[in-house]
Amino acid sequence: MRKLGLAAAVILLLVYCGFPFYWAVISSFKPSAALFSPHLELWPRAFTLEHYRNVFLHTRFLRNILNSLIVAGGTTLLGLLVGSLAAYALGRLPFPPRRAVLYLVLSMNVFPHISILSGLFVLLRALHLFNTHLGLILSYLLFVLPLTVWVLTQYFRALPPELEEAAYVDGAGVFQAYWRILLPLAAPGMVSTGLLGFMAAWNEFLFALTFTVGDRVRTVPVAIALFGGANPYEIPWGSIMAASVVVTLPVILLVLVFQRRIVEGLTAGTVKG
Repeated sequence: MRKLGLAAAVILLLVYCGFPFYWAVISSFKPSAALFSPHLELWPRAFTLEHYRNVFLHTRFLRNILNSLIVAGGTTLLGLLVGSLAAYALGRLPFPPRRAVLYLVLSMNVFPHISILSGLFVLLRALHLFNTHLGLILSYLLFVLPLTVWVLTQYFRALPPELEEAAYVDGAGVFQAYWRILLPLAAPGMVSTGLLGFMAAWNEFLFALTFTVGDRVRTVPVAIALFGGANPYEIPWGSIMAASVVVTLPVILLVLVFQRRIVEGLTAGTVKG
């Protein structure tokens, strides 16, 4: 009975988490008239590609996807580069205030994004980074970098110190020990942390809405929110659903490709011996 109850709970959880995506998929293939039907249809009676054609032919959505790939990819790579160096220093190098520094880094995620929006806007305008990919990347690092540093610090701290000591005996310096010995061993943690940072940057809305103007830099969350219908009083739910399905697929593919590394990274350090 306990196993049956656990299985039922897992099934309910899967249905609860997967049903919104399933509804978005079937809604993206429904005709526009069927989307406003008062009757609940778990499977559409007719299928159409009208909404996907509208997304790719009547909007600049491909440009928005490219912008999101540039910004999310740049944020992830820069966050991993800087975050891994900081995590190595905080996790392996002995200096007294490292715990205070680590808590200070983590506290950067305590403040809501809206509270720093105006100051960050003025800063980006002063640096001529408003409505640029680099401006978005640097602003996204404010919430990606603390998470990266915190997770990788715990990961570096869990690695055996004998590996580093052996590298020092062979004549390696601090950076060589980090680059050639510890960083390859931290690959599972890097993958899981990088994927979390990529998804956070891919889905970010507030900064992208405030710091971009026009489709030249605009990312997909803002582009979807600003979709327009045939008239100003119409919300194009079909196109919104189709675009949502399209932008969700890259994240699903990344999880499927790196699922083994993700599990290794999330479970690293839980068992010793």
